[in-house]
Amino acid sequence: MQGDSADGTTGRLPDLPDLRRDETGAPVAHPRPWLRRATGALLGCFTALTGLLYFAVPGGLSLPFVLWPRTRLRALALLSAGARGLTGLERLRRSVFFGDVFPAHHASDRDVLRYLAARTGAGALYAGVLALLGYGAVLAGLLAAGVARDPTDWQGLLPQAALGGVLLFLDLQGLFSLNALDTRLARDHFGPSERELLERRIAELAASRASVLRAVDAERRRIERDLHDGVQQRLVALAMLLGRARRNRTPEQAELLLRQAHQASQEVLTELREVAWRVYPSALDDLGLEEALGGVAQRCGIPLHMEFALPLPLPRPVETAAYFVVCEAVTNAAKHSRATRIRVGVRGDGSRVSVFVQDNGTGGADPLGGGLSGLRGRVDALDGRLYIDSPCGGPTTITAELPCA
Repeated sequence: MQGDSADGTTGRLPDLPDLRRDETGAPVAHPRPWLRRATGALLGCFTALTGLLYFAVPGGLSLPFVLWPRTRLRALALLSAGARGLTGLERLRRSVFFGDVFPAHHASDRDVLRYLAARTGAGALYAGVLALLGYGAVLAGLLAAGVARDPTDWQGLLPQAALGGVLLFLDLQGLFSLNALDTRLARDHFGPSERELLERRIAELAASRASVLRAVDAERRRIERDLHDGVQQRLVALAMLLGRARRNRTPEQAELLLRQAHQASQEVLTELREVAWRVYPSALDDLGLEEALGGVAQRCGIPLHMEFALPLPLPRPVETAAYFVVCEAVTNAAKHSRATRIRVGVRGDGSRVSVFVQDNGTGGADPLGGGLSGLRGRVDALDGRLYIDSPCGGPTTITAELPCA
């Protein structure tokens, strides 16, 4: 759906954020070609040689000072200062040739030396395995040349070929394992470890569960308040009008009271329909998300431009969350922002959907307020992310990213 339900104008929304993110919320790097990765692995052999020379020369010279308790701390600080430079080269190598994206990292001196020592050992082993692979390739070439000179002697070369195949398999397996070890060392040192990621994930799930419980409880209280303060009071007034009409003996006054009762019943039905719509819009089941959001645009008192571009239908929980994100954001903008225009965008790529709501109001929205915190709980329950940008003076931009899997 493209168009404007309020003023009939069309336009383009600002570009939405990149939908591809990892479990920590950081952007996922594009995959690198195999040739660049191989170049990075070979370069790692030379950086390992640099590390060996560093530990052999400066490390050997500083060893007596490290062993002496009075100079140990200063010697370790000086030794780790140079190690940080070599570690920075390793970080740059992983970023350029392997596409790794690491957060800002501040490690202690001992952690820097420990990582450089482990990386140097792994790189030296990698260089040794590569040397063995090259030596095996030379031997294979010599055997092939011998078979070419004397084809009748090929049966005697079968055991050597079988042994060479086994050694080639072990050599390649060693290269893959050392490459995985290099990746693991870099991620453990420069980025969050698997344990930290697991603990962070457990904390996120616990917080999401608590926020869902709070949101459900707040929703129940809101429904009870709407029914008690709105619908119930109108029904009481309707009953009083009908009672007065029954007791009135004058036909003209009874007719007037009945007309008032009929109007009150219409108002009760409208308010009850609004309460039911806020609980769950039936249009999602009957017409889908696009038409349900069209109803939000029609009920909005501010000109609202909407852009809807989804290649496939969404799962029902994601569809419901996207609807309530738009509904709550539009309601907040209409009530508090003094905006004159609202933009809404819903886009997806099959695996993730992004909901974008922007108004040109005064800004200053409180992310910890009741409405926005409830939205955050609803989005977090689906393992999504909610971003709120509302500087003083505006504009206010609310973006929700929801996974479809």
